[in-house]
Amino acid sequence: MITILGTGLLGSGFARALLKNGETVRVWNRTGSRAQALVEHGAVAVADAAEAVRGADRVHVVLADDVAVDSVLEAASAGFAAGMLVVDHSTTSPGGALARTKRWRERGITYLHAPVFMGPRNAIDGTGFMLLSGDRELVARVTPMLAPMTGKLLDLGPRVDQAAAFKLIGNLLLFSLGAAFSDIIALAASMGIGAKEAGTLFDQFNPGAQLVARYKRFTDAAYDDVSWDLAMARKDARLMQAEADRAGIELRLLPPLAAKMDEMIGRGFAERDWTVVGTDLLKPG
Repeated sequence: MITILGTGLLGSGFARALLKNGETVRVWNRTGSRAQALVEHGAVAVADAAEAVRGADRVHVVLADDVAVDSVLEAASAGFAAGMLVVDHSTTSPGGALARTKRWRERGITYLHAPVFMGPRNAIDGTGFMLLSGDRELVARVTPMLAPMTGKLLDLGPRVDQAAAFKLIGNLLLFSLGAAFSDIIALAASMGIGAKEAGTLFDQFNPGAQLVARYKRFTDAAYDDVSWDLAMARKDARLMQAEADRAGIELRLLPPLAAKMDEMIGRGFAERDWTVVGTDLLKPG
């Protein structure tokens, strides 16, 4: 029997997938109606967190943040058997994941943080990505249990909080894309192009395929190997800003980047590759 604590969109998806695979699933949620909604799919809804975990083979946690995870696990702890396996898919701080791993180990409970890059449909279909890290024996033990729940299980090594850290890194990229999309739509509007029409560019021009190479170029810090010099990049940024200003439309992502470009040009880097804007972030070696 498997228990899921937290049946929001993602937790509900996990529950439905496990039920579809023939597992017996017990569910709990602070808003009880969300757990009750899974009864029609075959789950057993339980009102008390401690009762929900009592007798479970393993527990999956899908909650909002560190505070929620800590409070719910504490509420459930009366039902934990010695050696209980708790797999936490919540997006939390690395420090929180590290502290929980240690704290629950001291209490005889095996806690593993395994955050995901998955939406509700991914959870139902067993697609997307699940991250995990930490004790090598534990990772080997849980891999056969977790692999069917996701499209790809990414083992990030022995550092306990590595999965939590990489989850935040990945989410930052998603936020950055959202900010870029906002500026793209604004810039397009300033030039009389609708948002959907602007998006047709990406039917053919797929910068995502270049992501790995572009990131490597950034971190290699080979600023003398110039593919797009900073002065030319700044000129293009100036053209973009001028179009937005002419139409009275605000850009949000570009102005601080342009300011950094100006700073680096002032420091004498105009003829270096534009990725020099990141030089202050990279440690020598």
